[in-house]
Amino acid sequence: MSSKKQKQPWPTKAVMHQIYEMNLWGGQKFDFYSGEGSHNPEIINPYLNAVISFLNSHHKKLTVCDLGCGDFNIGKHLAEYSSKYIAIDIVENLINRNKKLFKIDNLEFLCLDIAKDQLPKADCIILRQVLQHLSNSEIQNIIKKLDAYKYIILTEHIPLGEFTPNKDIISGQGIRLKQNSGISITEAPFNFKIKHQKQLSELIVNDQKERIVTNLYEIY
Repeated sequence: MSSKKQKQPWPTKAVMHQIYEMNLWGGQKFDFYSGEGSHNPEIINPYLNAVISFLNSHHKKLTVCDLGCGDFNIGKHLAEYSSKYIAIDIVENLINRNKKLFKIDNLEFLCLDIAKDQLPKADCIILRQVLQHLSNSEIQNIIKKLDAYKYIILTEHIPLGEFTPNKDIISGQGIRLKQNSGISITEAPFNFKIKHQKQLSELIVNDQKERIVTNLYEIY
């Protein structure tokens, strides 16, 4: 018996480029649109309040590295609270657009594949609803780099109640909710070691079935 060939996933860069080109996250009237999670005030305002409060709690401003900055509708509110804000995305056209649109003295945009490329030095990493779109192997590659930073601010869209963490998916538009799963970097197979964890914000969404949670991880 001949077995069917397993479908080969597209390279993540090509997938993300297609998502923006075809407005697969919505926002047909926008040139680039990172989805409702980056534009709905009910979602973004509690997040911004929590992250700004954390950034302001430091006597000396932190250097922040935003991995997967998207259309920068979130990051544009955070840059002023950092000593330097480095915004990174895999989609080159998006980064070029952001460079033209957002002119802030302490802001730098870089086009990098965060799973493959070396990341800049910083005090704090922001990963906002990024890992949930990636395969476990890509997440593993990213997590290996995170212990070089002092703080990680991680936001994930996960099921409400009990769920099986970290089921594998092909990197792309969707996330793990349909499999009753979501990302937890401290659990298997990632087992990311942290010094301290604090929940910064939580929002219950989709008729009380899901939640968007932002955790602060202190690494050393």
